[in-house]
Amino acid sequence: MTTLLHVAVSARDDRSHSRRGAQFVIAQLAQAAGGLRIIERDLAATPLPHPDAGFIEASLMPDAERTAAHRAQLALSETLIGELEAADAVLISTPVHNYTVPSALKAWIDLVVRPERTFRRTPKGKVGTLTDRTVLVVSASGGNFDGAHAQTDFLMPYLRYVFATVGIHQVAGIRLQNTARGADSAMQAFEGFRQELAARMLLMPLVA
Repeated sequence: MTTLLHVAVSARDDRSHSRRGAQFVIAQLAQAAGGLRIIERDLAATPLPHPDAGFIEASLMPDAERTAAHRAQLALSETLIGELEAADAVLISTPVHNYTVPSALKAWIDLVVRPERTFRRTPKGKVGTLTDRTVLVVSASGGNFDGAHAQTDFLMPYLRYVFATVGIHQVAGIRLQNTARGADSAMQAFEGFRQELAARMLLMPLVA
């Protein structure tokens, strides 16, 4: 059975456009896969801490020199990395905050991207240790990133770079845009999202 890790970021629960988009994706994947195991990591329901001095010290300590206290500092990080390792595909549903990732998602990234755990430093640069898998990012924004008066997109380039660092290179994004411009605009955004998802799944299925 295919395992999907869903990282949900929005704090708006049932009013969230990105969460609605993610639920539509999950329904389509479950139908296509004939069965789907979902690991839910809800960053709004269970907020993650940002790295503190204790975590940073433990993260940089060579494994052989870590104490029980160091390992306790890394326990949550290991859980999050384990969820990522267990997944055949990853779905991230997130709003765009100030042109990039919300702080809740940044905290998840900082706990997952760890030296000598999910990437190694080599003379040729950083090399990821995770097996490649498909990542789909469903993002929602009040403004638009296409056409006239388009905003600059810092979210997708950043996420592609982050995932490549840990060895994951198949990263795609679908946007729900102009969601803050009334109900009609939000409906149009979702219809465009549905059409793009259908086309993308034909070209690059998330699940085998």
